[in-house]
This record gives sequence, structure tokens and C-alpha cells, in this order.
Amino acid sequence: MSEQTYYLESLGCAKNTVDSESMAQLLGNAGYRLVNSPDKAAILIVNTCGFINSAKQESLGVLRELAANKVEGQVLIAAGCLTQRYGVEVAQQVKGIDGILGTRRWMDIVDVVAKLRTGRHPQPLYHLPEASTLINDQPGIHRVAVQGSSAYIKIADGCRRPCAFCAIPLIKGTAVSRSPQTIMEEAYQLQLAGIRELILIAQDTTDYGHDLGMKNGLAHLLERMVTKLNQPAAADCQVAGVGGVEWIRIMYAFPGCVTDELIETMARNPQILPYLDIPLQHAHPQILRKMRRPANIDWVYRTLGKMRSIMPELSLRTTFIVGYPGETEEEFQVLLDFIENIRFDRVGAFKFSYEPGTKSEELGDPVPEELKQERWERLMSLQQNISLQKNQTFVGKSLDVLIEGYGDSISLGRSYRDAPEIDGMVIVEGEIPVGTIVPVTITGALAYDLNGIANTNPRNSSSLEIQAA
Repeated sequence: MSEQTYYLESLGCAKNTVDSESMAQLLGNAGYRLVNSPDKAAILIVNTCGFINSAKQESLGVLRELAANKVEGQVLIAAGCLTQRYGVEVAQQVKGIDGILGTRRWMDIVDVVAKLRTGRHPQPLYHLPEASTLINDQPGIHRVAVQGSSAYIKIADGCRRPCAFCAIPLIKGTAVSRSPQTIMEEAYQLQLAGIRELILIAQDTTDYGHDLGMKNGLAHLLERMVTKLNQPAAADCQVAGVGGVEWIRIMYAFPGCVTDELIETMARNPQILPYLDIPLQHAHPQILRKMRRPANIDWVYRTLGKMRSIMPELSLRTTFIVGYPGETEEEFQVLLDFIENIRFDRVGAFKFSYEPGTKSEELGDPVPEELKQERWERLMSLQQNISLQKNQTFVGKSLDVLIEGYGDSISLGRSYRDAPEIDGMVIVEGEIPVGTIVPVTITGALAYDLNGIANTNPRNSSSLEIQAA
């Protein structure tokens, strides 16, 4: 194997994927070449996830497997969220790790690799500076991750919210926003490269710009992005033979921080999808106060009602935690009633597990695992019926679909209602070129997915089509 080869496995969320892509860019600039198999690489890197216990165990399992199969000349680096908090413990649990790199100094990956390759390290090399801070803008390094015709852009990192159950502030530190100009340039370059969908991510996108002294920073960023992508120079996209960005998707909004200006900006600009991911976590005020989350449920009803009145086609995604310490049957029933009333398009649910060092640790984990599982199943069964009913309302209508793959006389794609990897798919008859956006007449509905028939040639205009067939 060449000493200039590396294998990188990225675990966890899309935000981790962006960090992995950034490390890959740094390594590529330094002359290293990515390979797709561990046995072909001199350098093995795992960008770990440490958000919940199952993610920790998955990360440890991947590290153990790579360590067990490591051969002479290979070095293994554990990076990411898990190592930021538990670097020493990870190295103790997985024999064979050569280097530890946290989330706040991923930009030092080339230096860490160089130190491991040039010196003897009988013990793992730890790169976890106590005073390290997150740097979101570094010359020449893009904070993006491309997946087919879609791309994630990380607009900020870290979090300043006080949620009792969450370890992200302990892992990432406080919120740090990237400069609008850097984000604009990345968006424009992605458009020139043929990207059709931009997905804005952060721990809390609605907090964007707070540390830069901006008010309504996300709304202003979106306005600038739409202007940038549609400026006269954007005709370069046609020269390059690509259709340009049609969709801009917002992920991870914080309750209470979806402002009227943001709603109006979304409604006014067709490129900004009428889709919002707003993790609510619960619906009972007492549980929300224990979680140190916004507990004003009236705000949720008012705001979501306002959004639906302005954007009738709005698709809403959220997440909930079941089995939070002290959650009673009555409080859980309030959550079920809330879900029934709001009727979200998509819902994810997690069973509570406390994170050491968080405020919820002092509450322990008193809800039995069997009861957590039973509540999780009841919640997901309720939502499955709602999702099916929601999907059935689209039968006979036309939805624009971004095609992501095809084979065996069918194509797979996503509508504006579907974020990559976490939401549903649209299954379209026939084989349609990947990366095109085509109107599809919906002919059938499942609990999570839709079936349809493409009814015109792929479009290149920037608009969202939702209409009766």
C-alpha cells in the first residue's frame, strides 16, 4: 500500500459528514489519496459519533474491527464527537488506536498524520488541546458535503442552548457562525458544479449570526443566497451545462426562534422549500421545563398555524424523546394528543438515555426500558397512520422529484417533502437521468414513500410544482 493513502469512515449525522469532507479536502491538498477499502490504506480514520449510547457503541465497534485487522505500517486515528469527550477512555477500550483527534481541531488532521508517520508513539497521540476552539472558516477549506445532486452546507457549529439532555455544547462548544460571504461563495461554486439542492445545517440554524451581531441572521442569509444564485453571472451554470440550484432546504430550527421574517422569507422565495425540521422533543410543558427546552406550546400552535396559512404546502418534520425521567402516562398522552392535533408530515422518536455530564444526569434513568419501548411503539404507530394519510392526499397530484438513482425500469427520487436519508422516497416508473428534477404524477401512497409516473421532460426552471394532475 502507498504511504499516501487513507481510508475515512464517517459515522453519525450530516454535520459529521461535512467535517469528514473537510478533513478529506485537507488531506487531498497535502497529497494524500482516498481509497475505498481499509486494507488498501496506510492511514485509517474514523470520524465517530457520540450523541447517544447506540451511536457510541457503533463507533467503538467500527474502531475495534479496524484495529483488529490493522497490519504493519497502518495507523488508526479516532476522530470526532466521541473522542472529543472520551478520548482517553476510547483509547483504553480499543487497543490499537494510534491517534485521537477531537471535533474542535479536525483542521489539524494533516499535522496529526505527519506526527504519527514520522515518530514512534508507543502510546496513542492525543490532539485535544484544552483551550481549543472551533474555527468554522479557514482559507481554502469548504464546509460542505456533496451527496449526488445535493450538498450540505454547514453555516455554523456548536450550540449555546441549555438543553438538559444534550451533550453537544460539551462536545462542540458554543455556537460559532461562518461568514455570510464564505457561505455565499460555497453555494455559488456548488451551483456551478451542478448541485440542484442545497441543505443548510447547523446544531441550530435559527441561531445563525447571533455571534456576529446579526438579528434574524438566517432570514438575511437566505435572502443573500437566493440573490447570489440568481444573479446574472449565474448564467455560467448554463455554460457549464447544469440547471442550477432549484431547492434550498433548512434543517434543525429551534422552537421559539422561527421568526415572522424567516417565515416571510421562505414564503416569498420559491427556491426555499416549504419544509422545516423543528425538533420539539416533547409537548408537555412540565417535561419540556425538565428538559430546559422552550415550554410554550401555544407558540408552537400559533407559529405552525401561521406557516401553514402562508405556505399551505408546508411539510413539517420533528423529533421527540419518550421515557424522559419522570414522564407519566398522562404526560405521554399529552404528547400523543399533540401529534394527533398538529399532524406532522415526518416524525422521528428516540428513547431517552442520559448523557454523563449533562444536566439530566442528576435525574437518573428511572423509566423502565420496557415502558420506553412500549411508548415508542405507540408513538410511531400513531405517526405511521398520520404519515400514510398525509401521503394519500398527494395521489393524483404532481410533485417535482429530484432523481437520485435508477435501475430495473424504476427511478428513485425525493420531493420537497423529503430530506436525504431521514425522510421518504418517490418511486417513479422508468429510468430517468440522475440529477434531473421532473414532475411526477403520484399514483400510490405508502406510509413513508410515494409511487408515481413522470409526466414531462426534466425541468430547468427554479420553481416548485405542487398541483392537481
